[in-house]
Amino acid sequence: MQKNTILALSLLGSQLINAQQQNLVKYVNPLIGTEKMGHTFPGATVPFGSVQLSPETDSIPYAVNHKYNPRVYDYCAGYRYEDSTITGFSHTHFNGTGHSDLGDFLIMPTVGKLQLNPGTAQNPESGYRSRFSHSTEKVEAGYYKVKLDDYNVIAEMTASTRVGFHQYTFPKSDQSHIVFDLNAGIYNYDDKNTWTYVRVVNDTLVTGYRQTRGWARNRTVYFAMTFSKPFKNYGQKNEDGQVDYKGFWRKWNQDQNFPLIEGKNIKMYFDFATNQDEKVKIKFAISPVSQSNALENLNAEIPHWNFEQVKEEAKQNWNKELNRIQIKASEDHKTNFYTAMYHAFINPTTYMDVNGQYKGLDQEVHQAKDFTNYTTFSLWDTYRALHPLFNIIQPSRNNDMIKSMMKHYDQNPIKMLPIWSHYANENWCMSGYHSVTLIADAIVKGTYNGDANKALDACIVTANKRDYEGIGDYIDKGYIPAEKNGTSVSNTLEYAFDDWSIAQAAKKLNRMDVYETFIKRSENWKNNYDPSIGFMRPKLADGSFKKEFDPLSTHGQGFIEGNTWNYSFFVPQDPIALMNIMGGKKSFTKKLDDLFSMHLPDEYFADTEDITREGIIGGYVHGNEPAHHVAYLYNWAGQPWKTQEKIRTILDMQYKPTPDGLGGNDDTGQMSAWYIFSALGFYSVQQGADEYAIGSPLVDHAVLNLENGKQFEIEVKNQSNKNVYIQKIELNGKKYSSFNLKHQDIVNGGKIVFYMGEKPKK
Repeated sequence: MQKNTILALSLLGSQLINAQQQNLVKYVNPLIGTEKMGHTFPGATVPFGSVQLSPETDSIPYAVNHKYNPRVYDYCAGYRYEDSTITGFSHTHFNGTGHSDLGDFLIMPTVGKLQLNPGTAQNPESGYRSRFSHSTEKVEAGYYKVKLDDYNVIAEMTASTRVGFHQYTFPKSDQSHIVFDLNAGIYNYDDKNTWTYVRVVNDTLVTGYRQTRGWARNRTVYFAMTFSKPFKNYGQKNEDGQVDYKGFWRKWNQDQNFPLIEGKNIKMYFDFATNQDEKVKIKFAISPVSQSNALENLNAEIPHWNFEQVKEEAKQNWNKELNRIQIKASEDHKTNFYTAMYHAFINPTTYMDVNGQYKGLDQEVHQAKDFTNYTTFSLWDTYRALHPLFNIIQPSRNNDMIKSMMKHYDQNPIKMLPIWSHYANENWCMSGYHSVTLIADAIVKGTYNGDANKALDACIVTANKRDYEGIGDYIDKGYIPAEKNGTSVSNTLEYAFDDWSIAQAAKKLNRMDVYETFIKRSENWKNNYDPSIGFMRPKLADGSFKKEFDPLSTHGQGFIEGNTWNYSFFVPQDPIALMNIMGGKKSFTKKLDDLFSMHLPDEYFADTEDITREGIIGGYVHGNEPAHHVAYLYNWAGQPWKTQEKIRTILDMQYKPTPDGLGGNDDTGQMSAWYIFSALGFYSVQQGADEYAIGSPLVDHAVLNLENGKQFEIEVKNQSNKNVYIQKIELNGKKYSSFNLKHQDIVNGGKIVFYMGEKPKK
């Protein structure tokens, strides 16, 4: 009886929260981060959706003469705000990454002479691309619209979880076409496509698949595409070149109206006659498993042709998720905040069909039972803030994400948890084994309801994989010799933090033998600290420090995406020990001050793809992740007012409501999650701990609507651009003197009040 009463009250609380839902999608601007280094995409998707239907603005090859082409880096998301032409609209994209793949199944509406090459930005008429203007773009959560000027076509798109919905308004013409380029992709190069297959079922339905070898070494995506209007003709252009053996397919003319098409480099077209302002619609579903599953996804999610209905459903889907946090703030701050939530809720992406089937790392078909399978795990970035944020406001999804990682581990013949994985592939990108950190964080905070001991065992096996990235030397020597690894120092530092997280989970599960082993390993960071210069430094196999060393450089110094100025503070597991080894509070604070006030000459980031001057404050690089916790370290040095000042400076300088408003790659939501946390007034410095470091809230007021039906309220008194310093804190009506906020104090519901002032409270 008591349980039923509690459940009823919980449901009532949830209903009350939903009844008070606000229109928050109006504050989402998907164009933020599409200029310069943000690498976000502006197209249509739903929260954690499989489909990201978005425009491509150029087709830059990954390699020229078999050498890396640096220009391709600008197109990690396919779209670049600086461009003036669109080559088409494809169905899969990463959000804010510093490397890329995907861009599957490009569709482009054209009018007039049929062309099957994209052409060039300098001469758009040479191909099927079109000029466009930002003045005709309409970009919303779940919806994208633009006019293709060269064809006088209005292109609109929306999406469900697994289906992209196109709507093209054509002029009157008997030469209207839909170009379907199966060769196009992001980070494309010769032979990236290993095979494509297309089956024309009838004059409105086409199915098939595409296999690629790219960042994901073995990736297959199946599709089902249906048109609202029968096409009158169709055909293909096969660009495979000389093939020594073609069998007896020469008996057929496969270029026109032939229903079975195969090859590596296929481009197709579908011809229509259109009336003035006639709308031709396309529903395009994808699947990791099969063509029939793709068709099932299509029929299950969008069984009709009502574009406006799907657009509205996508909008409401986003609005529901955005209402998990309701804030009061200035209009610009609301735009930044809710766009950050939007970006934070794009990845990881759903990776299973409506029937629960998905392809595993073993390339077999598996059935998800009682969980949603996810992919797109950029863990070097997202363990820091995105997944800790999910532990508060998306705990059920984060629980499923960890279950997905455990399936990855079970299906992986190498027996490791994911490093950077997508589409049933492990990419091995970046350093550390940070899946263990977010798993430990969820175990400690009680949001993982699977077998926690089995998850811990997987963490231990991963952490002891001796032949992976210097782990054997790390275990034996306590550091990775510089001769053996180009990122020896950052790897050692990150392994040490991962080990600390494992220790915390072991302690929570009362496995003290594991705790003792890994808490000792977590001190290995000390082996790379050189007290003679006060920085982390590469160490050689003989135990001596590498002589040639530049503290300002990010290249060839033993670090990844950062220099020693930023990485020397990467000991989030034990700031007190770091402070002591650096000479105590005074010396530690001065080094922090110097980091934020120094000048980093342009030469030291000129060759770093991720960073421009806008992403740097002094020598602090916010546009890359390794120092995201650093501003909060003043709390441990007894000077929290400096944390408060620096946090507000970063929030103001690194996040703006403009296309160039991000100081670096959004990195599948990590930059955005940092903003969300910090704007609310606290941050996850130690993943695996049950508390958060307090900063300086940017919002005037916030309500976190939790999944358990409770609310955590944040009230900020005397908020202003000048009043960045906390004068007093109250938690649930009582004075609160700590600058750490307990996880349970949030999820249990309650209220925290910050009293702000213009001068530091020392």
